[in-house]
Amino acid sequence: MTTDEPYAPEPAGPAPADPALAHRMPALGSLQLLLAVARLGSLGRAAEELGISQPAASGRVRAMERDLGLALVDRSPRGSRLTPAGALVTDWAGRVVEASAAFDAGVQALRDRRDARLRVAASLTIAEYLLPGWLIALRPLRPATAVSLRAGNSEAVAALLLDGEADLGFVEGPAVPAGLDAVTVARDRLVVVTAPGHPWTRRTAPLDAAELSGRPLILREEGSGTRQVLAGAVGGLAAPLLELASTTALKAAVASGAGPAVLSELAVSDELAAGRLVKIPVEGVRLTRELRAVWPAGHPPVGPARDLLALTRGGRG
Repeated sequence: MTTDEPYAPEPAGPAPADPALAHRMPALGSLQLLLAVARLGSLGRAAEELGISQPAASGRVRAMERDLGLALVDRSPRGSRLTPAGALVTDWAGRVVEASAAFDAGVQALRDRRDARLRVAASLTIAEYLLPGWLIALRPLRPATAVSLRAGNSEAVAALLLDGEADLGFVEGPAVPAGLDAVTVARDRLVVVTAPGHPWTRRTAPLDAAELSGRPLILREEGSGTRQVLAGAVGGLAAPLLELASTTALKAAVASGAGPAVLSELAVSDELAAGRLVKIPVEGVRLTRELRAVWPAGHPPVGPARDLLALTRGGRG
């Protein structure tokens, strides 16, 4: 095929990486020392400016000369001056230090932008009863960070994290959702509750797994960690009497006499103390659960998310 268009070569891409370059390059601190010697005319004053001893500064210069195979500094009682090779190396060193400063400033800008916000996703029990205290404790550590919280069931929390729409999540389910790493931050117990006049309040024997699995209950929606834990503990659930999407709605329905429910002890402590709800004894059923912090697998929390995680674990990083 012929063409009248002049040939234009493809633009060159980045030079291939040289794996040995890092071993040949002087350390950034040594380059800064060389620049200070050039500016001040004294190795001693350069060492003082950089906050190191003069013997340490002399050692750095000797190591740099050895590694580069060049004499860089002439020392005399009148001071220190650069050799011709040292003057050239110093000129190049200035460009390296400037580029390093620009690199550092750019990275810091990225960190500042990341740290300006914290997006948290949490299942309802944690969002309502635990996160407020954790976020209050975070405020003095990160006063400039704007925090947003999205509450939903455990499946919704996992989806937000995997879609990159949350930085840290908290879930209540029996297992860690696929694609996430996790750590336990608290433990909770589920309790069976009814209105004061419900027939179960007059029982003389505790409920067992068969009664809980066979009796229609007021339940959270599918995907709720509470529902998953309960179903696993009793071996399956009957069709729900009502299916509601919030703990507050469940408590109101139970208190009105609509039927029994199984809820977090954290969520019903006030109602139990006030007598608006009654806890029904259960035996032979393990209704404890782990509350977990979660994040995308292989990407541990950083910045404000890491600080929040440390607070939930009593300050352990």
